[in-house]
Amino acid sequence: MNTSTTVLDAAPPLGGDKPAEAPCTYSIGRRLSLLLAVQTVIGLGVLLAFIYGATSMLFIAKHEEELRSYSTVLVDVSREAYAQGGEAEVKAKMAWLAERRPGTFVQMSRADGSEFYRDAAPTFDVNQSTARGMDFAVPTASGGLLQGKVVLDCSQDAKTARRMALLLVGAVLAGGALVGWGTFWRVRCSLRPLLDLAAQTKAIDARRLGQRISLAEPAEELQPVIDQFNGLMHRVERTYVQLEGFNADVAHELRTPLANLIGQTEVALSRERSVAELEETLHSNLEELQRMAAIVNDMLFLAQADRGVKARRSAPVSLAELVQQVVEFHEAPMDERGLRVTIEGDAHLSVDAPLIKRAISNLLGNAIRYADQGSALCVRIAPESESGARLWVENTGPSIEASHLPRLFDRFFRADAARCEMEKPHHGLGLSIVAAIARMHDGFPAAESSGGTTRVGFSLQTNAASA
Repeated sequence: MNTSTTVLDAAPPLGGDKPAEAPCTYSIGRRLSLLLAVQTVIGLGVLLAFIYGATSMLFIAKHEEELRSYSTVLVDVSREAYAQGGEAEVKAKMAWLAERRPGTFVQMSRADGSEFYRDAAPTFDVNQSTARGMDFAVPTASGGLLQGKVVLDCSQDAKTARRMALLLVGAVLAGGALVGWGTFWRVRCSLRPLLDLAAQTKAIDARRLGQRISLAEPAEELQPVIDQFNGLMHRVERTYVQLEGFNADVAHELRTPLANLIGQTEVALSRERSVAELEETLHSNLEELQRMAAIVNDMLFLAQADRGVKARRSAPVSLAELVQQVVEFHEAPMDERGLRVTIEGDAHLSVDAPLIKRAISNLLGNAIRYADQGSALCVRIAPESESGARLWVENTGPSIEASHLPRLFDRFFRADAARCEMEKPHHGLGLSIVAAIARMHDGFPAAESSGGTTRVGFSLQTNAASA
C-alpha cells in the first residue's frame, strides 16, 4: 500500500500538463536604476546633441562670415592694385596678403580661363572636408573680369568640434551612470521599510498571532498596506481562536455521549444481562448515537454555509404558515411548560421553506427552553420591503447580559453553561444554524434582551434584492 501511494504521488498530472513554473523575480532597485539611467542618457543625449548642432552651426556661420569678409578685402585690394599698376601690382598685393593670412588659399583666373594668380603651396589640403571655399569676381579697368576663389582652413574648428562631441558623449554616459548609481542607492534606502516589514512579518507564527507590523517612521504609501495586513491578522487571529475554541467544544460535546456509550457498554458486559436489560442499554446507546449524529450533521451544515452555499428559492410562501407548522410540532413541550404562542404579521417571500422551518424551530425551541413557566411566546413577522422581511421570537424570562448578546450566535456558546446541560439539554449549535440560514438568504441574525423580554430572530432577502 505504501509503495502504490508513493507511485501515485510521483506520477505526473493527468493530461500531461507540466506544473507551472514560478515567475522570475526582479529587483525593483535595479530596474528603477536602469530605467532612470536610460532615461537620463536619452534626455541628456537629446539636449547635448542640440547643443552640439547649435555649436556646429555657429562654426559654419563664423566661417562664412570670415570668407565673406576676406573676399570683400580681396576684391577691394585687387581693384585698387589693378588701377595703380595693372596685373603685376595685383599679384604683388595678393602675395602680400597671403603672407599675412595663414590658413587661407587664394587663386584667380582670367575671363578666358587662364590662370592669373595662385598662392604658394598651401599649408593644408584644400580638398579636405574641413576646408571651406567662396568664389568672388574682380572687375578690371579694361572691362574684363577676374574670377577668384578663396579657401579657408577649418581643421582647428573641426578638431574642436570633435573634442566637444567626445566631451558631450562622456558627459551623457557619466550622467547616466551617476543617476543610475544614485537611484539604486536611494531606492535601497527607501526600500528599507519594506525589508523591515518583511522581517516583522516573518516573525509572526501561530504562537504570535497577536503581533502586528509597524514602522518607526510611518510612510504614507505603505500605511494602507500595513493597516490592511494588520486587519487581516486580526481576522486570522480571531478565526484561529474561534477554530481552537470550536475544536475544544466539539471534543467536549462528543466526549460526553462517547463516555456514556463506553460506560453503559462496559456495565452491560460486566455480567450476564437479560434481553430486556440489553434492549434498554441499546436504546440508551441509540439515543447517544443519535445525539452525536445530530452534532455531526449540524457541523456539516455549518461548514457548507461557511463555504458560501446559498439557499434554494421556491415559489413565494407565507411565513406565517411556516411558523404555524413549526408551532404544531412544538405543541408537546409547550403544553408541558404551560406556554402559548401567538403569531403576528405575515410576509410572502421566495425562500427555502425547509431551511426557514428549521431556523424557526431552533428559535422557538430556544424560547421554550428559557421562557417563564406559563408565559406567552410571540412570533412576529414584519415585512421590511417588497424584497425582505424580519422574523423574531419573543419570550418572557431571564434577561441575557449585554456582553453575551454579540456571541449569542457563536457555535457552542451558552450564556449560562451551568444550568443548560441537565435541565435543558442541547448542544449549542441551534442559534449558529439560525445565523447560517439567515446568511444563506442574504440576511443577518439579531438579538436583544432587556426588562425580562428577549427577542431573537433574523432577516430575509429575496433574490431580487441580493442581485
